[in-house]
Amino acid sequence: MSFQPNPGDELIINGTAYVVGRHPAAPGLAYAQAGRQGIVYQLIAKNGAPHEAKALKVFFPKFRIPAMVYQSEHMETYGDIPGLQVCKRDVLTPERNGSLIAEQPDLLYAVLMPWVHGMTWFDCLTDQRQLEASDSLALARALAGIGSAMEQKGLAHCDLSAPNVMLPFFSEVELPEGTSAVELVDVEQMYSTKMDRPDALLAGSPGYAAHRTVHSGLWSAYADRFAGAIIIGEMLGWSDRVVVDKAWGESYFDQHEMQTPCERYFILRKSLESRWGSKVVELFSRAWDSQDLSSCPTFGEWLVVLNAVTEQEIPVETIETEPAVTETIESAAAGSSSETVSSLATPAPLKAEQAALLNQDVLEQGERGVTDKLFRQARELEQQNKPAAALEVYRSLYHFVEDGSPLHVEVSAAITGLEEQLNPKMPEQPEKSKSWYRSKMFIVTASAAVVLLAAGIPTVSILADQSNQRQIEATKQEEALKAAKAAEEKLAAEQEAAQKSLTEKQRQEAEQQAKQQALAAQKQQEEQKKQQALIAQQVKYEAYLAQKEQNKQAAAKLAKQKAYDQQAKYEKYLALKKEQEARAAKEEAARKAAAEAEQKRKDAIQARNKENVLQLISLYNKAYASQEGGSTTKAKSFAKRFRALYDSNPSYYRSVGEVGYRASSIYNFLGDTNFRLPKI
Repeated sequence: MSFQPNPGDELIINGTAYVVGRHPAAPGLAYAQAGRQGIVYQLIAKNGAPHEAKALKVFFPKFRIPAMVYQSEHMETYGDIPGLQVCKRDVLTPERNGSLIAEQPDLLYAVLMPWVHGMTWFDCLTDQRQLEASDSLALARALAGIGSAMEQKGLAHCDLSAPNVMLPFFSEVELPEGTSAVELVDVEQMYSTKMDRPDALLAGSPGYAAHRTVHSGLWSAYADRFAGAIIIGEMLGWSDRVVVDKAWGESYFDQHEMQTPCERYFILRKSLESRWGSKVVELFSRAWDSQDLSSCPTFGEWLVVLNAVTEQEIPVETIETEPAVTETIESAAAGSSSETVSSLATPAPLKAEQAALLNQDVLEQGERGVTDKLFRQARELEQQNKPAAALEVYRSLYHFVEDGSPLHVEVSAAITGLEEQLNPKMPEQPEKSKSWYRSKMFIVTASAAVVLLAAGIPTVSILADQSNQRQIEATKQEEALKAAKAAEEKLAAEQEAAQKSLTEKQRQEAEQQAKQQALAAQKQQEEQKKQQALIAQQVKYEAYLAQKEQNKQAAAKLAKQKAYDQQAKYEKYLALKKEQEARAAKEEAARKAAAEAEQKRKDAIQARNKENVLQLISLYNKAYASQEGGSTTKAKSFAKRFRALYDSNPSYYRSVGEVGYRASSIYNFLGDTNFRLPKI
């Protein structure tokens, strides 16, 4: 590419001035990182903080796709997901950045996005840098959380590998509070139902691609599950020196070992089981033994298991079963961070049977701790008025409790209640019920009126003769009104109870009907698949028979033709043989002559390159001497001659000794005559 900026070069993008960053290991070079699809340069805003740096990804010509604009618009909504900040991106287009692209054509459809500080997981692997157990757990949790959030939105990275997993967790730059410990980059292959399928699909990276899918492109909602399980296993295992020392190199596993019973797999499996527990090993083994990506555990399952590991359980100690070994076994009883952790000590010497029983007891306590912690967490979320989050935790806990147990019943009821709260149903009251209610109310009112009238008729006659009887009749009327009101309230309560019962019944019937419809749809779908499979099998068989008959006819025809042509071919063979021998001899002579000429040409080029190297060194020394002598003009003249000669074959001269370093210094001097040429 022609876009090769120098450190300090200024670029104005969307009205903001940026300067190209300097490489920390080579200040004379721009800070850039090469990837599969292009090169990423660091840009620093003139008025911005270091953590606000941007990344400018310049794609190779093959990957400069106009649809990148549409893709980036959809990615923008995912930028708020922790670990996907690179989705907040701007694409340089001719409409908005025409003048810049006219000056630098390679910036067409380049992407401007946040620069992620910190090393990559690839750097951590290749450096064989052992991690603290707490750091391993923090990184694994962060990656599982990112994957879980992406799965819930139907997203997949589709090229999850060590170089694409950044670790701001180890950044030397001070980052804002709340920054994710892990970030994913190179998201151009991201899967989403709202995005179009890329023209060129990646087949996964060596050491992270399942061997059953390595030859086919990855682009589905399940694409990250296997690779994610491998990276989480690596992160958890990287706190064990044995695992670190056994790593293959650029990844823990060699690609040829994937999903095979190799030595590295059993070493990592043993380490995960001894340090992190049986549930972690169960998830990792499911992924390793999976027949397809959809069979691998989800990131949500990983997150539930990893969140259940408390600080007291880092790392989990194992029990030695040899009679001569005395160990202290700490049982990390799950609970809140304020609770104390009980410890179990084995007497010395400890027999193998006693150690096995004690270890089983420790595991059972750990499982109970997981369920207790998840249950408390769900209750706290309910009290904080976060029903959606509480529902997710209850659903995760549902898989850990025993069917029919009191906790299972309570969790099921909580899930049902939260689902009703989040998805309230407002069934209309049947007209019949309303009519009945109205008729009952009418009856009560009419009854009260009759009672009042019945009480009032004798009262009128009595009042004409006895005034003292009014008090008695008034009391009777008041009691009649109270009785009517009580009957009305009782009727209303009965109606409310009946309405609640009807609503609950309708809800249960709706749920049952939905389940039945789902089962019927699933059954119908399975029947359709079976029918389609039978039809496809029949079509294949018929095609096979037709092809077999066609092959038979073709073979018979070929045999006849072969009999007719055999004699003619033999006669031609003798003539062709002589002609081929003569032509072969002529071609051999020509090849030798061409090889000699090519060798002479290469020797001449090699000699000229060596002479030019000497001349470049001489020109640099003259430029240096002129600058030291105070003749800037003369030094600049020698520098220009150096640059012209160097640009004639930069790829060769860069690889010879210190010529590349001299060239970098010459370019800096020509850009700024105040730059002092170093003595080389």
